[in-house]
Amino acid sequence: MQLKNNNLKYINIKRAFQILTEKGLITGEQHLFPQKIKFLQMKQNTMIIALLLFITGINAQERIKLDGVAVVVGKNIVLDSDIDKFKKELQQRVEGKLDITDCEILEEVMSQKLLAHHAVVDSIVTSDAEINEKVEGNIAYFTQQLGNMEKVVKMYGFNDEEDLRKELFEIQKEQLLIQKERASIIEKIDVTPEEVRTYFKNLEKDGNLPEFSAEIELAQIVKMIKPSEEETNRVIDKLNEIKKEIESGFSFRLKAIINSDDPAVSGTGQGAAGLYTITRESGFIKEFKEVAFSLDEGEISEPFESGFGFHIILVEKIKGQERDVRHILIQPKISQAELKASFDELAKIREQILNGETTFEDAVVKYSEDKETKNNNGLLLNPQTNDTRFDLTRMDPNLYNKISSLKTGEITAPFYDEVRGESKMHKIILVKSKDDAHTANFTKDYEKIQQLTLQKKQEETVEKWSKDKIKDTYIKINNDYKTCDFKNNWKKD
Repeated sequence: MQLKNNNLKYINIKRAFQILTEKGLITGEQHLFPQKIKFLQMKQNTMIIALLLFITGINAQERIKLDGVAVVVGKNIVLDSDIDKFKKELQQRVEGKLDITDCEILEEVMSQKLLAHHAVVDSIVTSDAEINEKVEGNIAYFTQQLGNMEKVVKMYGFNDEEDLRKELFEIQKEQLLIQKERASIIEKIDVTPEEVRTYFKNLEKDGNLPEFSAEIELAQIVKMIKPSEEETNRVIDKLNEIKKEIESGFSFRLKAIINSDDPAVSGTGQGAAGLYTITRESGFIKEFKEVAFSLDEGEISEPFESGFGFHIILVEKIKGQERDVRHILIQPKISQAELKASFDELAKIREQILNGETTFEDAVVKYSEDKETKNNNGLLLNPQTNDTRFDLTRMDPNLYNKISSLKTGEITAPFYDEVRGESKMHKIILVKSKDDAHTANFTKDYEKIQQLTLQKKQEETVEKWSKDKIKDTYIKINNDYKTCDFKNNWKKD
């Protein structure tokens, strides 16, 4: 029997994050939109990479020759070394205080492989576009955390960036299959108010009511910081001058090295000397891709603006769906006088609110320049829950330091913030409401309890599905693991 190249490259991410969260090592990462204030920061920058990638420099078939096969689920395989590596990684992250066995890890892996196998059986569809979007998101995150693509490739033992992208493509494809299969299993699951009440009462009776962290509601007033018209014109004129010089024979590559404000220009990976290989699915800003894919090979764009600044682009080569493009970025300078004027304006608005001359809500409507929150009284929306409440203990440390000591109704001093590739701004933030940490209360925390009830019912549904599918799925377990006391009948005794 020939085994496909589906060896384990990651483990059940949900379980891994659950373990690490319980140990207090990570809390994940989310973003408020559009201001992108980071909440729930990871405590260790490379944690997500370690959880997603367990990569060796040996391909799957070579590894099978040297390594034992722990289990086969359908046509998916799990190697002994995959289990060992993941366990060691977790132990390192939790300083050896990890209470999880190889059998527990293996069962979680088998559960994921079962979902992946039946996603194929059920003809679950994943498009290359959505897979590549995930890949580009991972690439962007990895390079941000480690500095550049060369370091990412080196850290995980790949030959080059192409190998890394191929591996990530397979990882994300299987992950999407798992997610979609699971979603299809639970899509019709819902809970009634009586089920929520029963769940709460059972938790209360057993003394297992959850503790909810301190939560906070925030509202903001934002003043965008923009360069002067004179500075903008200077940058555009400079780019037009560079474009003419290139068209008359000067090297775009050298001009990029000398003039570009792109930090990757001096590196050796993507962006070196201004050169990028992109597709329509690449995680580049919209304006950049729109211009790049509107040009013919050898053509140089007019100067155009993005959130990063102003660019010109040369399309060096068109390779099917890919394009090699070289760009020069120049960022307009914002003077200290302009920064001070923006700060002082927001400080004056804050003073008017504190003196009772206007309300925060009226000031939002009159002065705030953030489109997403301006029409919502300035309230920040949590994209994970689609409401306005955030866990106070899981905020970005910089924001936490600004608001943690404030009481309800108090306002921060003006402070500078920026979203790379989008905007620079000053803002003030109002603590709209603040609840202390507390034991779950049925009335006060109904929505959270409802969500917990739903999650439990969904997990039970997936568990029942797994038990049924195990009966009809080819599963081969290595003798070393046949003594495991699995929750489900994987051994088909």
